[in-house]
Amino acid sequence: MSENEFPATAPLPLLQEVCRELGATYADKIGVNHGGIPRRHEVLELVDDLLEIILPGFGGKPRSHGEDVASGVEPLLEQVYLQICRLSCRIYHFFCCHGEVRPADCDAEAKSAAAAAALLRALPEIRESVKLDIAAAYGGDPAASSYEEIILAYPCIKTITIQRLAHVLYCQHTPLIPRLMTEHAHSLTGIDIHPGAKLGRGVFIDHGTGVVIGETAAIGDRVRIYQGVTLGALSFPKDACGMLIKGRKRHPTVEENVTIYAGATVLGDITIGHDSVIGGNVWLTESLPPHSKITVRVPEQRIRSGQATAPEN
Repeated sequence: MSENEFPATAPLPLLQEVCRELGATYADKIGVNHGGIPRRHEVLELVDDLLEIILPGFGGKPRSHGEDVASGVEPLLEQVYLQICRLSCRIYHFFCCHGEVRPADCDAEAKSAAAAAALLRALPEIRESVKLDIAAAYGGDPAASSYEEIILAYPCIKTITIQRLAHVLYCQHTPLIPRLMTEHAHSLTGIDIHPGAKLGRGVFIDHGTGVVIGETAAIGDRVRIYQGVTLGALSFPKDACGMLIKGRKRHPTVEENVTIYAGATVLGDITIGHDSVIGGNVWLTESLPPHSKITVRVPEQRIRSGQATAPEN
């Protein structure tokens, strides 16, 4: 059949039938956005502006060599403030209209402005923390040649920076936006850090692919984590109705100066004492005292040398 033999339009009865069936699936409003929830690109624009504030000149925005950095950032600060106010206000109103937030608890404008102000006030401290993250990466990786290389090429810097920003909004109980921010970083780098996790200073995630850090995890200063590490929950307690109980501490606390090697899995509300080392592929569900070292037994390896013999007939 040639292209010219195809019908010019789809059959009307088919369109009407499918439209009726789809209409029935839309009735419960699940997965239907009438415009209250921000589009993904709106949150990504906010992330880009915040990264430009934290690491000016590294985000792709044009900048003059003679431009005063602080004065160049000032317009972005106002833009970020307004973006957060508008986006979070829309989300609050959406959830209020759909019954997920009680009208008496909504107060969208005030909550949105408070969250925006909290994030702006936190930016200087976040930038100082990011500097220490960069220094930790440079000091911890012999392959690193400069701070600039780390900022541009190391995925952990972008992910941790975005998480630190999202964490401020998370602590302000801003709905949805923090999670969209960290999931954006996850999609870019393969490093999944929930916005609720607490990160100390000088955190270095080497390579990073496959790292998962849960909502209630707490990581101290100068912690080094390698690829494939999971800081997760051991179990999910349920209430009498069988619903998951939320809000409890269920992820590990990792104290300062801890190293966790590739493939390790650390689960539950346990504490890894400071200056400890967790070896690769360890499965850990119990707390460790400070200065501990835990490894798995080296598996037995069999090596065959020489030519393989031909199979017998």
